[in-house]
Amino acid sequence: MSTNMLTIVKHPLVQHKLTLMRQVDTATVKFRQLLREVSFLLAYEVTRDLELQTVEIETPLESMRSEILEGKNLCLVSILRAGNGLLDGMLDLVPTALVGHIGLYRDPTTLEPVEYYLKVPNRLDDRILIVVDPMIATGNSAVAAVSRLKEHGATRLKFVCLLAAPEGIEVFSAAHPDVPIYTAALDRQLNEHGYILPGLGDAGDRMYGTN
Repeated sequence: MSTNMLTIVKHPLVQHKLTLMRQVDTATVKFRQLLREVSFLLAYEVTRDLELQTVEIETPLESMRSEILEGKNLCLVSILRAGNGLLDGMLDLVPTALVGHIGLYRDPTTLEPVEYYLKVPNRLDDRILIVVDPMIATGNSAVAAVSRLKEHGATRLKFVCLLAAPEGIEVFSAAHPDVPIYTAALDRQLNEHGYILPGLGDAGDRMYGTN
């Protein structure tokens, strides 16, 4: 498995909150809060290389030249439905980012992704895209989402997830070797149903209290 494009965010706060999320008795409201907090922290890591420009400003004491983000070309793309849990925390940090959504569900028999919705901003070729989904399990949904965004012109992409499995990383990296992945943990393996072990269960169900 190639890990050249994989970044595991080991910040103590990220790891602490992830441990709380993994626990089976963590309530829905707490799980949702923790996911938002972790995504805020992951956003720091994935945006550390955003381009800056220098502008002239006035402080209360004098003029100075200082740096701000260059343009408003950042776009966050959530893989529905669970991706919205990461999206919310990232928007807290970069509220000017544009937002896209891609709806995918995993066929329970084939484990292959089925697309049911796609709505993204225009001019993706001019934008930096950060695709968010709590899990890279089999990797199939992540591959499908990034492939569709590339079809719409995207060339600068990053993928952010909470957990990943080695099998999913291998599949994703083979399909999209140019897209870096940022995650809080690389877990042991998938089970026979395509769930990450030890994992934290189904992120969407735990976010929304469904089964």
